[in-house]
Amino acid sequence: MPMMKALCYDQTGAARDVLTLTDRPRPEPQAGEVLVRIAVSGANPSDAKTRAGTRGPAPFPLIIPNSDGAGRIEAVGAGVDPTRVGQRVWIWNAAFGRPFGTAAEFCTLPEAQAVPLPDAASYAAGACLGIPALTAHRCLFADGPIDGLDILITGGAGSVGAYAVQMAKLAGARRVIATTSGGAKSDHARAMGADAVVNYHHADPAEAILAASDGRGVDRIVEVEFGGNLDVSRKILKPNGIIASYGSMGDPEPVLPFYPMMFAAQTLRTVLVYILPPQARAQGNADLNSWMAAGALQHPIHTRAPLAEGWRAHEACETNSRIGAALIDVADDV
Repeated sequence: MPMMKALCYDQTGAARDVLTLTDRPRPEPQAGEVLVRIAVSGANPSDAKTRAGTRGPAPFPLIIPNSDGAGRIEAVGAGVDPTRVGQRVWIWNAAFGRPFGTAAEFCTLPEAQAVPLPDAASYAAGACLGIPALTAHRCLFADGPIDGLDILITGGAGSVGAYAVQMAKLAGARRVIATTSGGAKSDHARAMGADAVVNYHHADPAEAILAASDGRGVDRIVEVEFGGNLDVSRKILKPNGIIASYGSMGDPEPVLPFYPMMFAAQTLRTVLVYILPPQARAQGNADLNSWMAAGALQHPIHTRAPLAEGWRAHEACETNSRIGAALIDVADDV
């Protein structure tokens, strides 16, 4: 039986304590699946939270983590076009509802979850996409085009925020404002293309955001912390404006000011990248590949670790100071 190296855990806990490099049987693609030889695996905070046990007990007896990654198709199952063998791809949702993700030399998954990677893009760039890039895309475009609109992106130096800043500029937003904690993160948001950056520790962040928008306020908000930022959001969101939120860790059960929002016709949209509508995901994949082919997206990287030290990527996902992706280099000859 062919074997492979894989980073696994069979109990939750600290990354360096529970993640171990082991030999595992190489999977075989089933009907409708592809076998991908992984070059680079992308770790995200959700992967780290599952491994740490933040979201409860481990969902499977043995887990190979990480939903994002990139590599080359090695084999295909029944019903898959055999010409896909040899194709370079980037991967989404490899570990969502499944025990075996991309932190291994090989990964099988439904063929739709292996998206052709443009020739101009590196495997590292492909492994950065998945969760953060598709989250940013959905938050920005779920409610229609944004050309000519004023956009606020909270957490503009985070992985989702940095992609959202870039995409908003590429899509023709009139003004893109980002919030950060200041310092290097503000510099990073500007480097991604933000027209203005506001330190959310400002004595009056709403006033600072309004000033950055020349007093107009904003049409859309890409929101990392809905509950914690709701008071500010209400002050700077225009009538008929939309908050697209993908998190509220600080205040997971906020009180919604229904009538004030209703009388301004303001909308709250929640976004969960793992269950995007098929049409939205297809559009996101297409837009990302178009921008990637044109070299229009930057993919900052914070940490790159070899597979044997993949715990370093998970630890990076747990630090507030991280700027850029946390990647695991699985193989360099793919």
